[in-house]
Amino acid sequence: MKKPKGKILLVEDSNNLRSVLRDYFEILDYEVADFGEGVAAMRAFGEGKFDICLLDIMMPDKDGFTLLQEMRKIDPDIPVIFLTAKANKEDKIKGFKLGCDDYITKPFSTEELALRIEAILRRTRRSPRKTERNLYEEKIYTFGDFVFNYSAMQLVHPTRTRTLTRKEAELLKLLCEHQNKLLPREVILKEIWGEEDYSIGRSMDVFLTKLRSYINIEKVPEEYLNPNGGRREKYKQGFEPKVEICNVHGTGFILKVKNQQ
Repeated sequence: MKKPKGKILLVEDSNNLRSVLRDYFEILDYEVADFGEGVAAMRAFGEGKFDICLLDIMMPDKDGFTLLQEMRKIDPDIPVIFLTAKANKEDKIKGFKLGCDDYITKPFSTEELALRIEAILRRTRRSPRKTERNLYEEKIYTFGDFVFNYSAMQLVHPTRTRTLTRKEAELLKLLCEHQNKLLPREVILKEIWGEEDYSIGRSMDVFLTKLRSYINIEKVPEEYLNPNGGRREKYKQGFEPKVEICNVHGTGFILKVKNQQ
């Protein structure tokens, strides 16, 4: 018997679409567990092991956003793709902020969905899962007043400790490995998302904005603040923060870390 390419958890409210997708992926040699509502899907997720989840958002008993949050508590690394009719910008941003790996609006091409799944599985199988990292790879990065434990996905500051999502941790690790150097946008996209795509690029910007908010917690003396400056001129000339993520417009990003004596 041929070994399955992977095990998919499919949660889709539409019986017709769920049936089509199940049959299609079984033809492609995937093992598929499909559900029409979130409660039963969550129960199966807690009892089984899956390689990737495809989630509808609008479901009567438990919506896809809630389902993703509950799944992340059990397995922070499980890849998740939203399949949804909710095409507005706010819902896409919410999905990516919650940590989904992709967001596909209906109607969509089943062939394109299959290619996106293959790309995600190639990437996740190339990188050890969190449990394996904890056992075999202890990576600690220090910058400014921060200590970043990549293995535990924790960003530690004297004032607080924050647990990151898998995407946030991968992105911060890449920035730490190239601190004070320009990281081109296309390099980040290929390393973290596996492809260069405008919609994925928008997702990357959301994650970078979140990382910037985590890092921008330094207490700056009032004399160094520019009361009339905008976002780009918020500090008076000559002041340099200990740590900041800078956007080089249209080119990439730099994790700038002040050299302290």
